[in-house]
Amino acid sequence: MRSYAIGDIHGQLALLLEAHELIAADRAAHGGADAAPVVHIGDLVDRGPDSAGVIEFLRAGQAEGQDWVVLKGNHDRMFSGFLDDPWARDPGLRSELGWLHPRLGGAQTLKSFGLREPGNRPLDQVHREALAAVSPQVRDWLRDLPVSFRRGEAVFVHAGIRPGLALAQQEENDLLWIRDVFLNDTRDHGFLVVHGHTAISRARHYGNRLNIDSSAGYGGPLATVVTEGRDAWLLGYDGRKPLLPEG
Repeated sequence: MRSYAIGDIHGQLALLLEAHELIAADRAAHGGADAAPVVHIGDLVDRGPDSAGVIEFLRAGQAEGQDWVVLKGNHDRMFSGFLDDPWARDPGLRSELGWLHPRLGGAQTLKSFGLREPGNRPLDQVHREALAAVSPQVRDWLRDLPVSFRRGEAVFVHAGIRPGLALAQQEENDLLWIRDVFLNDTRDHGFLVVHGHTAISRARHYGNRLNIDSSAGYGGPLATVVTEGRDAWLLGYDGRKPLLPEG
């Protein structure tokens, strides 16, 4: 059962378009994959130059009937939360940080929607302008993004899962924010967990999980993979490269 997956995008529209080109080439080369969905692992926004363009591309594709799954990442939830209440803090974020803190990249997202210097002006003013710039349709779409997707022997989530809990018992905060408890667990979860959130230099298969956040938000590439069962390949312009489980 084949699925395609794209790692954390972080406003990198050009890289996202290239990722979809790689998927189209793989479909043509390997056939029999017309029904294979494309899963976007979350963190559509922040840090990169064109979060607005990323959102528009994905919304338009879904509206056209493309079999695209777009998962919610923690950065997407922070953006949505800011639009609802600019003084609120996401429960996964340290209390001293806000979405517009330079480390998080929220200002770049608002710039892509046309706001001027959103990180250096009064918060209430920036919020009013953000509500005018981001349509209600986009706000609803962001709020309603799913947090997990299961297909065959693979489960796709943004950050990971709480080990030992059934998928139906997982909490959204874990699916969007979890790190060490999940990353350090080597047990078999009953399926391959395909995730992002924790930036690394390249996509890596750990046997029980596959991390596809290859640091596009920090100037790295955007990982594009194809899975069949628990097997995975990294897609490039030279075709498939096997992602073998590492110790």
